Amino acid sequence: MADSASTKRWLPLEANPDVMNQFLWGLGVAPDEAECFDVYGLDEELLEMVPKPVLAVLFLYPITPKSEEERILQDNAIKEPSSGVYFMKQTVGNACGTIGLLHAVGNITSEIKLVEGSYLDNFFKSTAKMDPSERAAFLENDSEMEVAHSVAATAGDTEFNKLTLY
Repeated sequence: MADSASTKRWLPLEANPDVMNQFLWGLGVAPDEAECFDVYGLDEELLEMVPKPVLAVLFLYPITPKSEEERILQDNAIKEPSSGVYFMKQTVGNACGTIGLLHAVGNITSEIKLVEGSYLDNFFKSTAKMDPSERAAFLENDSEMEVAHSVAATAGDTEFNKLTLY
């Protein structure tokens, strides 16, 4: 959920590994470095189906009034993210998929190689010394990411309408 009063909203990114892979590969994650897969459950036999090693996990859940209340309490308790953790605030509505992927990639750059000079390589170098709010503002004003996100958001099977944006 967006953390500021920004009115900018993007179409949601479909929670689809094929969409996410094309998105990340197009931005500078080499296909042989990292790939997204579905996790069908947390039972041991279902987790065995997930290719190893696992470098990051995106957890999707519905936002409810109770979950928002808990998030706000946690936000108030944690004043700054741990050092060494790549984190940015979300100020663009419906950008949670992209923010989650940026968090995932930003925290595994010691494990994978980004294509030199690629969007993600430049993005993480440009935002490395920024705080979470500055990173959010950088992303919000980044037309290249907005276009890439839009292309990825319309590449899946989900049909969107005007209500999707609200």
